[in-house]
Amino acid sequence: MKTTNKAKLSPSTSSNTKEQSVYDIAINTLDGKPISLLDYKGKKILFVNVASECGFTKQYKELQTLSDTYKEELVVIGSPCNQFGKQEPGDASQIQEFCELNFGVKFLLTEKIDVKGNKQHPLYKWLTSKELNSKKSSSVKWNFQKYLLDDKGNLIDYYFSITKPMSSKITKHL
Repeated sequence: MKTTNKAKLSPSTSSNTKEQSVYDIAINTLDGKPISLLDYKGKKILFVNVASECGFTKQYKELQTLSDTYKEELVVIGSPCNQFGKQEPGDASQIQEFCELNFGVKFLLTEKIDVKGNKQHPLYKWLTSKELNSKKSSSVKWNFQKYLLDDKGNLIDYYFSITKPMSSKITKHL
């Protein structure tokens, strides 16, 4: 590392390395246990901000189908969020019960987080900032927006809520 140049976001600023790896971000499961995203290196990851009382909530079922269909190469991770229309008011146990009973959700759910604004979780800072993900900037517009990463933790693309989980826009990368 050159000592003459000041690092903007991290000490690693060479053109061949990212400012920050998604695998370095700390996040917990819905029941508060730490998740090591590094455990999923070698698989693609689809991050989705989810909510139980949204018009897109029925996508839980298709997200589970996607997870089951591509389980060898894909990990689906849902992050409950209450920022859009207050459509995820429940606590962790209510969210878990709702997802399991109504949609048979078995894919990983994280703790309830903010995906935008002053309290935006570091994961979504990374997903939405070109300076961090080295691909593109975006903003989360609504519940069930999807972010697909490749097997090395690089952002492939993001998809608005209207894109169904089993859409060829997503599955063509699997």
